Amino acid sequence: MIFEAFFKAIGQLGDPRFRSVLFRGIGLTIALLIGAYAGLLWLIEGLTNDPIVLAGGAEITWVGDLLGWGSLFLMLFVSVFLMIPVASAITSLFLDEVARAVEDKHYPHVPAPQPVGFWDGLRDTVNFLGVLLAANVLAFFLYFFFPPAAPFIFIAVNGLLLGREYFTLAAMRHLGRAGARDLRREHGGLVWVAGCLMAAPLMIPILNLIIPILGAATFTHIYHGLSRRG
Repeated sequence: MIFEAFFKAIGQLGDPRFRSVLFRGIGLTIALLIGAYAGLLWLIEGLTNDPIVLAGGAEITWVGDLLGWGSLFLMLFVSVFLMIPVASAITSLFLDEVARAVEDKHYPHVPAPQPVGFWDGLRDTVNFLGVLLAANVLAFFLYFFFPPAAPFIFIAVNGLLLGREYFTLAAMRHLGRAGARDLRREHGGLVWVAGCLMAAPLMIPILNLIIPILGAATFTHIYHGLSRRG
């Protein structure tokens, strides 16, 4: 079921609605990172506005420049690790459109789902972003203690989170939040394995940016496959 759903999702990547979600997600992610960097520069400027005066009366005025350039390299380094979780979380705000596109093409006979309200979607996105960032920061420290296991830790952690998020998104459109949670728990192993399939390409630049869309489409197929079984 997992691979069948995965290849069906790949086959629909050219859908205009998929591309629209992708470009909006990437655009908002870049805007958020630029805004965070601008805020950091503003803080540095406020802290280093006055020169540092040494005991002999000499003034040091280059500390602000040093911190400014240092913050640029820090932001570039951090963004390598945060770009994907942030993009995944922000893109999830629009993934209802991806699920709708999948159902329009593959499941037109299914009754129209209950739309997820904007504020409910925004709340879920913020919660998902917080959990995703916290889990990846924790995993980042584990990489140093267990370097050979780093790829497996990355895939296991993100697979769990992505599977949970994307399956819930697909199922709650038809079952509600409680029903989606119960179905996810019933098929927890399958959801986690499918999530790991989504997490593995996150380590591949460029390809990782389409994973939220591919994941939403794949789990929409998985949900309908489980529904037919039930």
